[in-house]
Amino acid sequence: MREQMQRRRSTLTVTAALVLVTALAACTSADAGTPAGNEPIPGAAVFPSAEVAELLDALPQQTVKPLPPARLADGLIPPTNRWFSGLVFGDESMPVFPLPLTFQLTDTGFAFGLPTVTADSAVIMGGYAGQIAVQVGTTDAVLEQRVTAYDDASVTIGQFVDEALVGRTVIAEGSPFVSFTATADVALALPTAFTSADTEDDSDAWTVEVAGDSYGLVSSGTVDTDNGSAGTDLSLAAGQSATWFALPEGGELADFTAAAAHPVSGTSVEYTSDADTAGTTISYQTSDGGDTLIAALPHQQAGLPANADCTAGEYRSIYGTLTVCRGPALSWSVPSVAPSGALDLGALADDQRARLADQVRADVAATPTFAADTYFGGKSLYRAANLLDIARQVGADDAVAALTDRLSSALDDWLDPAGCVARTERCFVYDPAAKGIVGLATSFGSEEFNDHHFHYGYFFYAAAVVAAEDPELAARWAPVLNLLAADLATSGGSEYFPDRRVFDAYAGHSWASGTSPFGDGNNQESSSEAVTAWNGLALWAGVSEQPALATEAEWMLSSEAASSRAYWTDFDLSDPVYDGFDHTITSLVWGGKRDYATWFSAEPSAMLGILVLPMSPVADYLGGDPDRVQANLADALPAGGDGTPSYDVLFGDYLLMYSALAGRDAPSAALDAAKGLPEDRIDDGNSRAYLLAWLMQHAG
Repeated sequence: MREQMQRRRSTLTVTAALVLVTALAACTSADAGTPAGNEPIPGAAVFPSAEVAELLDALPQQTVKPLPPARLADGLIPPTNRWFSGLVFGDESMPVFPLPLTFQLTDTGFAFGLPTVTADSAVIMGGYAGQIAVQVGTTDAVLEQRVTAYDDASVTIGQFVDEALVGRTVIAEGSPFVSFTATADVALALPTAFTSADTEDDSDAWTVEVAGDSYGLVSSGTVDTDNGSAGTDLSLAAGQSATWFALPEGGELADFTAAAAHPVSGTSVEYTSDADTAGTTISYQTSDGGDTLIAALPHQQAGLPANADCTAGEYRSIYGTLTVCRGPALSWSVPSVAPSGALDLGALADDQRARLADQVRADVAATPTFAADTYFGGKSLYRAANLLDIARQVGADDAVAALTDRLSSALDDWLDPAGCVARTERCFVYDPAAKGIVGLATSFGSEEFNDHHFHYGYFFYAAAVVAAEDPELAARWAPVLNLLAADLATSGGSEYFPDRRVFDAYAGHSWASGTSPFGDGNNQESSSEAVTAWNGLALWAGVSEQPALATEAEWMLSSEAASSRAYWTDFDLSDPVYDGFDHTITSLVWGGKRDYATWFSAEPSAMLGILVLPMSPVADYLGGDPDRVQANLADALPAGGDGTPSYDVLFGDYLLMYSALAGRDAPSAALDAAKGLPEDRIDDGNSRAYLLAWLMQHAG
């Protein structure tokens, strides 16, 4: 199946156990001429600088491929895999989507607006809309814009006129506000004229209607009221600010003008994870500590606390209806997903155990040399690890010995800190410019930081399964595996890695593209591999005794699983956003659209298959709604000669496993169907033994 998977995605000593803490997002900032890194926040430490410095000293340093030019202040860690990465990287700044708004830098300043949301049979569209434009400085001045600070949900963009900083613009996910604060006297031009608004609090508020949407402006500066330019020129003295907003349906102008008087300056994140729920709180700091307004996504609305005040209006979005909440923070919870690296085969009958033992032996004998790149190499290790777990449970001791030896040897190669000194594959380097770990050989643009969570998740999983019965192996592999973990899960500030490189706390899911050179924002295709990544990370944290990392990984695991169902596989089809959309899944989710499409195949089975593979032991989260499982399969599978669904398709093995979640009798039916599944429909990350074991467990 490897050729079918060749696609581009919008792709020493053991570290001491960490203290279990609630992590806060680091606010990374720097102004012109003031280099600054991610400064550690006291009490929040998942892979802080002091802990990884010695590990990095043992790893070769190499920039495999330079990142594109960046609009980024000196000293900031490059923000790859972010919702705003396209704003930063490349010769041309791309639109970004800090819902409910869309936003883009322009040659003269910036523009923003509410998207027009429409749907056709295969795509839900809500692309960039720049109804409100702002020109910074005079037309004959040279304007340069670059990111001077960022954190979990907000971005600060510095505006430099003739090389002097004149102001900072802040945008944030969930915020309907765009705020500009002057650092020097500056003139702003507004091509769309605003008119003065009467407000109950007598604030300096201005409004305009564009394309059926209402926009507002609150400013402590001076808006020109001369007849020739009424409402189009805004003068700010140093320290004064201007805040624009989009008024939602059902929203009150007074609520928004009051909140706009407290410009958002940054955000921070707190999280919890326990046996029942995983909780997230995003706090929105404002210039004077006043409350703000925050738009809640559908997956957040499902877990809001009972006392949440979310009646301030509604916005349309490609993800469904957003509701506007009042307060300084947005808090919500999702159901917990417990990490798992093993199927539960304890209830199998003796004949089933014997059948699996024979199949494991056959699969081990047919196992080729492990692949040498980070994606297929990781998948092949994951496949062997699942065979090892089955062999352990069914008493196939000869297979246990063979698999343990092969996996240990392969992981020793991959996780040798000096591996890349001697070879150009099966090893890792540290990129000091991009601030991250890159594996060799690269695949799917991983040298551009595409898909690191997909790739490294398989390594965490395989190492955790093997080391579960041999703590010495965990100690041996920890120096490099902890660097892979730091590449994805650093928290609290580090000079070597960004905080949580790929994971977006507000969206509840990850972004796969490193530099996001797209007009529709960043994207993620394989939501299930993202879930698999955090499951693997949580397992590794467990066997390596890192409780803070375990808490963070379990939070990301549960959050990603909830969002994957909310926006990829199980979204509410009754929401008006889906009117005209002819499918039950969206297989490629962007900031500005959601596609029934993949990067690699137009086959219906690929659309669903990429959202369920590799059906790891944690994949039961996909089965919350058996009726939806059936509907998704009906959209993905052709009918066979007898009228029943045919699994003789791309990813047929994974779809057969997914079908076991479609109701009480479904696992037994799937087990019967598995007898006729052709060998070439077993993916290179799967095996017939694991396929059968999964179905037997669920049938039991």
